[in-house]
Amino acid sequence: FRQLPLQSTAKSDNGFLFRQAGKDVTMLSINRKVRVLVVDDSAVARTFLTRGLSSYPNIEVVGYAVNALDARGKISSLAPDVMTLDVEMPGTNGIDFLKELLPVTPLPVILVSSLNLKVFDALAAGAVDFVRKPDGTESKQSFLDSLAQKIVVASCAKVRRRAAVSPAAPSLSSVSPAGVGGRSDLDRTIIGLGASTGGTEATLEVLKRLPADIPGMVIVQHMPVGFTKMYAERLNRLCRMEVREAVNGDEIRRGLALIAPADLQARVVRMGSRYTLSCLPGEKVSGHRPSVDALFSSMASAVKCPMVGIIMTGMGRDGADGLLQMRRAGAYTIGQDKDSCVVYGMPMVAYDIGAVAVQASCENIAGVLMAHLKGDK
Repeated sequence: FRQLPLQSTAKSDNGFLFRQAGKDVTMLSINRKVRVLVVDDSAVARTFLTRGLSSYPNIEVVGYAVNALDARGKISSLAPDVMTLDVEMPGTNGIDFLKELLPVTPLPVILVSSLNLKVFDALAAGAVDFVRKPDGTESKQSFLDSLAQKIVVASCAKVRRRAAVSPAAPSLSSVSPAGVGGRSDLDRTIIGLGASTGGTEATLEVLKRLPADIPGMVIVQHMPVGFTKMYAERLNRLCRMEVREAVNGDEIRRGLALIAPADLQARVVRMGSRYTLSCLPGEKVSGHRPSVDALFSSMASAVKCPMVGIIMTGMGRDGADGLLQMRRAGAYTIGQDKDSCVVYGMPMVAYDIGAVAVQASCENIAGVLMAHLKGDK
C-alpha cells in the first residue's frame, strides 16, 4: 500500500467523466453506444426490457436470450458489452450460468432480480451489480433509468470472478485473526466505510478478515430498498463481528457493524460520550440516499474520538468530499486501489482531491486497518 500526501488539486486519468447536476450526479459519459444482451425467460419481461432500454440514446439492445443455453450462443455471435440476467430461470439458473461463463468470458453482468437472497450468491459469482424488478413500489420509468445507468457503468467495469459462497457454510479461515486488544481508546474508535458498484463483495472481503472485537463500524452500500437487511444478515453469517441493518438510534459500539438502511440517510450523532446512528428520510446527497458523503461529513463534524474512513469501489464521487472532511478533522483514511476496484470511481476522486492517506487493495485493506488500530509502524 502507499502512504499518500494531503493534497487539494484534482485530476482524472481513467476517462470517467462526472458532472454534478443539482443534487444528483449524472451517469458516466461515453462516446459510443453500449451493446446489451437481455436474458430472461419471461416474454413479457424481455419485451419490456428490450423496448425500454432501446429508448436510451447511449444503449443498443443487440438481442435477447430466453435461457442460459440460448445466451451462450448469442454472446459469441453478438459480442455484447453488457448482459442483463434474470437470476431465476428454468434449466441452468443465473448463478450456475455465471459460474460457467465468467471464467471463460469476463462479460459485465447486471442482475435483474426480485427480492431474493440468491442475488448475493450471483454477485459472489462475479456479477457487477443488480436492480430490483418493478413491484409496484416504484415506477417502471424509474426502474429503467436505474438499470440504464448501471448498464453504462458496467460497460467500464472490471469483472472479477469470485468463488460463490454458500450461506450455510461460512468461508472463515480456520485461524481467527488476532483481536485488536483491550485498549480503551479502541472502545471509542469509530470506523466508517462506503462503497457502491462492486461493493457488496468488496466489503465482505474486508470484514471477513477482521476480528470480532473490531471498533464500531457504520457501512453505507448503495443498493435497492429491501436488500440491505438481507445483505446485513449475509455478512453476519460470514463475518466474526455482529452485523445487522441499522435502525434509527442504534448505538455504535465495539464488535458491531451497522449497515445503513436503503432509502434513509445515515448520520453519526454524538450524545455525550456515546455515539448513535440517525437513520431518517431526507434529500439525496451526492445523488444517493443513503449517501457516503452524508455519513462521512457527519463523522467529521460530530465525532470527537479516533475515527477511520474507508472508501471503496463505486461509480461517481459520493464519499470523496466527506472523506476529505474526515481527514482534515484528523481521521485516518484508506482508499481502495485501482487494480482491485470493479469501478475505480469513488476512490479515484477521493484520492485525487487528497482525501486518502493510504491506498490498498481490497484484500489488504483489513491488514492496513488492523496495523493502524494496533499502532504498528
